[in-house]
Amino acid sequence: MTAHNKGNPWALIPFVVFLILFIGSGIITKDFYSFPVLVAISIASAVALSMNRKESFDQKVEIFCKGAGDSNIMLMVIIFLLAGAFSEVANGMGAVESTVNFALAVFPQNLLMVGIFIIACFISLSMGTSMGTIVALAPIGVGISEQTDIALALSMAAVIGGAMFGDNLSFISDTTIAAVRTQGTKMKDKFKVNFFIVLPAAIITCGILGILTIGEQAAITQHSYNWLKILPYLCVLITALAGVNVFVVLSVGIVFAGIIGLADGSYKLLDVIQKTGDGMAGMYEISFLAILIAGMVAVIQHNGGIDFLLHVVTQKSKSKKGAEFSIAGLVGLTNLSTANNTISIIIAGPLAKNIAERYGIDPRKSASLLDVFACCVQGLIPYGAQLLAAAGVARISPISILPYSYYPILIGICGVIAILIGYPRFKAKDIEVKERAS
Repeated sequence: MTAHNKGNPWALIPFVVFLILFIGSGIITKDFYSFPVLVAISIASAVALSMNRKESFDQKVEIFCKGAGDSNIMLMVIIFLLAGAFSEVANGMGAVESTVNFALAVFPQNLLMVGIFIIACFISLSMGTSMGTIVALAPIGVGISEQTDIALALSMAAVIGGAMFGDNLSFISDTTIAAVRTQGTKMKDKFKVNFFIVLPAAIITCGILGILTIGEQAAITQHSYNWLKILPYLCVLITALAGVNVFVVLSVGIVFAGIIGLADGSYKLLDVIQKTGDGMAGMYEISFLAILIAGMVAVIQHNGGIDFLLHVVTQKSKSKKGAEFSIAGLVGLTNLSTANNTISIIIAGPLAKNIAERYGIDPRKSASLLDVFACCVQGLIPYGAQLLAAAGVARISPISILPYSYYPILIGICGVIAILIGYPRFKAKDIEVKERAS
């Protein structure tokens, strides 16, 4: 975008249509997931293709397809599918159950809320899904509250907080994959930056939970666990941190989890294949969503909509810090509108990349900001899937969980502090290498 190009605000009509369909249906039905998101984005894409009479329909379809078929989008889709397969194969052979049982056996019974939070952190980091973590741990949190004076809302907030920790950091989380691919950085590099931004939030949350529940104990029935079943998670975490290609990491994880399942009798060969297919199928919606959003954004960009947004978002940004706050605000507002942190990152990602390039923001930092603030908002909206799922298990109002939502609030605070103090300060050598590589 040039300094004098203010873009075309009318090009953003498809975005408006999408939000009206998504939010409007949620308000009318009181269920923000009643209107299929793929249908909403398909209608919005059709609106985008119907605009700009200066271009032929065939030309607009070509622009849409080039955007949808961008190499970063295709890589994102493949990673989504592999991540879904690994999560399903590992879960199916009992990895989650063994991990939970092991952790419950290790943590003292007077620190169970701290333990639940940490267990949720590890499981979500391993599984790459906040929803899967909540489904697995929310019933345990309810059981602890029933045996103690710990409020159900506090227990559910601890589970949600830990789930959002992994959703924000996991190498196989769809939010992390989206943030990394849209910003053009590496998973390992983004993890290092992101981890040290949110680590203080996790530590403080543990302290708060420990203080609030001091003296409370619950008799938790000890269940057996199998160390071997936990190993696929550790394998994926260690190899990913070592910088191994994410395709290799996930492929090895799938095979490793399948072999363990076959060895202990959890699976037959066809079961492993079936679970792999089921896991991939579970990622179809988010994969097609990424493709359709990318195509729609390409048409909107061609029509001048992205230039207009850049002008509006950055017109008051006079510095790198101001631009970083613009990225945080952009993804946060998008998340409030869509109630889905992955969708918000996919939508805001291309614009965030343009802002980052214009103001010299390192892609590791822009990817981290996208993920941190999307997860912050997602963990605090009462109409989001995470709070609704936990509240449904506990049979309480999602609003009642908000006062105890310490971790989502704290990661937002930590994100703001990271912007204000300019953390992390990247070495000039690293930046020069990245610039030469680009």
